[in-house]
Amino acid sequence: MYEHRGALLISWDAVDALFPAGLLDDMFAALMQSLERLAADEGHWQQVPSLPLPATQAAVREAVNRTDWVHTAQPLHAGLFAVAAETPSRTALIAGERNVSYGELAERALRVAALLRERGLAPGEPVAVSLPRGVDQVCAVFGVLAAGGCYVPVGMHQPPARQKKIHASAGIRWVLGDAAHLDDATCEGTTRLDLDEAWHCAPLPGPVAVAAEARAYLIFTSGSTGAPKGVAMTHASAANTIDALNARYGVGEHSRVLAVSSLDFDLSVYDLFGVLGAGGTVVVLDEAQRRDAGAWLALIHRHGVTLWNSVPVLLDMLLVMAEADGRRLPFEQVFLSGDWIGLDLPARLLAHSAPEVKLVAMGGATEAGIWSNAFDVHLPLPSHWRSIPYGRPLPNQRYRVVDAQGRDCPDWVAGELWIGGAGLALGYCGDAALSAERFVEREGSRWYRTGDRGRYWPDGTLEFLGREDHQVKVRGHRIELGEIEAALNGLAQVSHAVAATVGQPAVLAAAYVPTAGDEQDEAIRTALGELLPDYMVPSNLLAVVELPLSANGKVDRKAVAALLRERGADVRPHAPPQGRFETQVAEIWREVLQCDAVSRHDDFFLIGGDSLRATRIVQLLHGRRVSPAPVPLFVLFSSPTLAALAAYVREQWQALGAAASDEEALIEEGIL
Repeated sequence: MYEHRGALLISWDAVDALFPAGLLDDMFAALMQSLERLAADEGHWQQVPSLPLPATQAAVREAVNRTDWVHTAQPLHAGLFAVAAETPSRTALIAGERNVSYGELAERALRVAALLRERGLAPGEPVAVSLPRGVDQVCAVFGVLAAGGCYVPVGMHQPPARQKKIHASAGIRWVLGDAAHLDDATCEGTTRLDLDEAWHCAPLPGPVAVAAEARAYLIFTSGSTGAPKGVAMTHASAANTIDALNARYGVGEHSRVLAVSSLDFDLSVYDLFGVLGAGGTVVVLDEAQRRDAGAWLALIHRHGVTLWNSVPVLLDMLLVMAEADGRRLPFEQVFLSGDWIGLDLPARLLAHSAPEVKLVAMGGATEAGIWSNAFDVHLPLPSHWRSIPYGRPLPNQRYRVVDAQGRDCPDWVAGELWIGGAGLALGYCGDAALSAERFVEREGSRWYRTGDRGRYWPDGTLEFLGREDHQVKVRGHRIELGEIEAALNGLAQVSHAVAATVGQPAVLAAAYVPTAGDEQDEAIRTALGELLPDYMVPSNLLAVVELPLSANGKVDRKAVAALLRERGADVRPHAPPQGRFETQVAEIWREVLQCDAVSRHDDFFLIGGDSLRATRIVQLLHGRRVSPAPVPLFVLFSSPTLAALAAYVREQWQALGAAASDEEALIEEGIL
C-alpha cells in the first residue's frame, strides 16, 4: 500500500494455490469496500464496519436457509396412542424374551398417568424418571406425558449429590423409581413413587390434553459453573425434527431401532417418539447390555433392526464386532451425531451393510430439538476432507455463522454457529440469566448461540470445526470442563485443578495441586465418584507442585494438556505380566492402547482405555484364540485389571478342559 501521484495504490501478493477458489477476490473486494467507506465519511472511523456478505454468498445463504415446511405439531406421545387405538396388537417394544404390544404399552402408561393425577400432578409439572433401562422406564416416560406432565430423566448412575442438584433446579416433587434402584436419601426433598403402585391404578380413559407448545421434557447437561443445567424442550420443537426425519428417510411401521442411548441423552427422544410415533418397534437393552457391542450385534440380527441411531464411537464399537462376524447388518438408515465422524466409518459401514443403506450425519444441540442439520454421506469421500461435514439445515430450522459482533462470516471464515427456527428450546430451567445469554434476538428472529465453531462452504454446506470454550465431547457426552474443575476444587485434598482431554479418542485428565503436598489420586477419584457421573470422572490424574501459567498470570491450559500428555497417568510400581495368559493379554493391551509396557495390576480405564478400545480387546482375545470363547464386555468393565482379565481367560480354558475328551487338542492349546 503506497501513495502515487495523489492516489492510494493497494496491491496484494498471494499464492493463489494456498486459498480456496474465489476467497482472495472476495477478501480484496471487502477491503476495498471498507476503505472507500472510510474515505467517503470520517464518521465511519468511529463505527464498527458492517462488512456485508458478497451478494452471491448472501443469496446462497438465503437459499439453504429457506427451509419453510408446513408442519402441524402434535404432542410427542400422540403417535403412540394413535397406533394403540388402531392396531393395539402391533409390537411396540422388545425386551429380552418379552414383546410388549402398543395396546399394552398404552394401558400401562395410562396407569402411570392415573397414579400421578391421583397424587396431584399439576399441568406441565416436571417428574423425574429414575429407572433402569427396560419396559418400565418407557412406560414411565409415556405415563408422565399422558398425565400432562414433563419428564426429567435422571440416570441411576448419577451420584446422589448431582441427582439432588437436578431435583432442586427442576423443582421436582415426584420421582418415579423403584425401591431396588432408588433410596430415600437420594430422593430427599422429593417423594418417590414406586412404579409398582401404578399397576394397581385404573388407567385413565386417555391422555390428558396438552398443547404442543407445552414443555415435554427437561434434559440436564453439564454446566460450566459446576451445576448441571436443564434444557426445557416443548413438544412442538422436538416433533418438528422427528417428523421431518421420518418423512425424509422413510421411517415407518416396518422400522426397528436398537435403543443404545440412555434416557438422559437426547438421542433417546428420537428412539422413543420418532420410531414409536411412526408405528415401529424399539428393541430395548437392559443395564448389563448398555456397553456390550457383542450383545448389540446379536440383538440386531435376531430382531432385524433396521435403524441405528448413536454417537459415532458406538457404531465404531459395533463395527469392530461385525467385522469378525461376517453377516451383513440389516440397517436401512444409520443416524450418527454428537461427535466427530471418522472418515473411515462410512466405508466400514458399507462393507458390512446392504449397498442401499442411508448414512446420515447430523448435528445441532440439545437446546435445538435434538438435531438441526443433516448430511447424506455417499462414497467415495473427497480426498481433501478432514471430517464429515454438517450439511444443511433441516426443515423449519436455520443456521448462521457469525463473528464476535454478530455479523455473518463470509465463506470459509470460521465463526460461532447460531441455530434458529422451530427447534429451539424455551431456555434453561430456573436460569433466566443464562437463557438470555445463550438465546438471543436478532432482527426479529430468535437464535441459540451454540458455542460451536463452523464455517460455510460456497455451495452452502456447513462444516463443523469444534468448540469455542472449555466444553468437550468425550464418547458422545457433552462435558463442561468447568463442572469437573468445580468438583475438584471443592475437595479438601485439592488446592487447585485444571481438567483437559488427551489422546485420540479423547479421554479426560486433570492436573491438580494437592493441599497436603502428596498425591491422593485414589481418594480424589472416590470423592469425584460421589459428585459426578462416571463418564465425567477423569481417567488420568497428575499431582503437580504448581500449575503452569501464561504470561498474563492465567493458568496455561495448553501447557497443562501438554504436561498431561507427556507425563501420563498415575505413576505406579510396574509389575510385569506373569504366566502365559497374562503375557498374551498384555500383548493385545499394548497393541490396542499403543503403549510400550503394561503392569499386571494396571486398570484398563486408567491407562487410556475406553468403551471402543475395550470392544477391540475382547474381539481380539477371541479372534486370536487367546480365549476359547467370546469374552463378555462386562467382564472387562467389572474386573478391569490385566491380571483379572487373564484369570477369566484361564478359567474359560479350564472349564473347556474339564468338559473335553480330546486331551491332545488341549495340549496343543497349551492348557494341559
